[in-house]
Amino acid sequence: MIKPFKQILWATDFSEESKEALAYADFMAKAFKAKLIALHVVPDFAPALYEAWPEVEATLIGQIEASKTNAKIKLDQMCQSQGVCPAKIIIAEGSAAAVVLQTAKKEGADLIVVGRKGVSGPEPNLIGGVTTRILRGSRVPVLVTKGTTAKPGALKKILVPTDFSATEDVERDYAWMLAKKFDASLTFLYVAEIFGHDFRLTEEMFQAVLAKLKARRRREHKAIEMTDDVVKAARAHNGIIDYAESKGFELIVMSTSVRRLARLFLGSTTEKVVAHSCAPVLALPREK
Repeated sequence: MIKPFKQILWATDFSEESKEALAYADFMAKAFKAKLIALHVVPDFAPALYEAWPEVEATLIGQIEASKTNAKIKLDQMCQSQGVCPAKIIIAEGSAAAVVLQTAKKEGADLIVVGRKGVSGPEPNLIGGVTTRILRGSRVPVLVTKGTTAKPGALKKILVPTDFSATEDVERDYAWMLAKKFDASLTFLYVAEIFGHDFRLTEEMFQAVLAKLKARRRREHKAIEMTDDVVKAARAHNGIIDYAESKGFELIVMSTSVRRLARLFLGSTTEKVVAHSCAPVLALPREK
């Protein structure tokens, strides 16, 4: 059984997207009474640079320290303008994605919140390199916001794409936890890629899933609304993205991979949904 979020790590590069990510991080922290930790990573110079030009080492180190001081000022200003006061602020140096993952482990974070692209490029519908590496390397859930400058309101509609794999309980557990916390409805969506499907079998699978959740609903005395749907699309990610947008879902919950090897090539349905969806995505690592 999963546990509620208690330590939330918000990573920022001071982009507009990171302001939206802060709003979601604060929203989750307040809902779960969690500790909010803010992190900014200052790029370090390659060791080879120090070796090649030892005479400028002091200057380079001075630039890093100045960047750290400036980052602390920016963080304070951003938090004041957003009306959010993280319990802890960390300014570190190194490779951004690696430091985010290391900090999450060190601080015991059970949720990382980041923007989709930040300052890593101009394309509005792609995932930034740092966020991609965080998604591929994280062993805790990663909430990726969309850069729309929207602020989270009442989280009432959660979409859970399903492929009926045996390891899918993690999505259902997190979705259930969030539905309980925010009094939200859950919709389980199966996308039938248009190459022929046995819809009778799909219906049987849905009934098995919903039966387990209805038993949980009775056991926990929670009147959570649950529905299921099947759509056809050329590709699974297209069906998920279009469905979420047309139905006005406020969050998509799905895993980053099916098998451990697939993490090396996250590529796949989840990454495409993160890249193109209009709704934030809570990406969950299935294996520990």
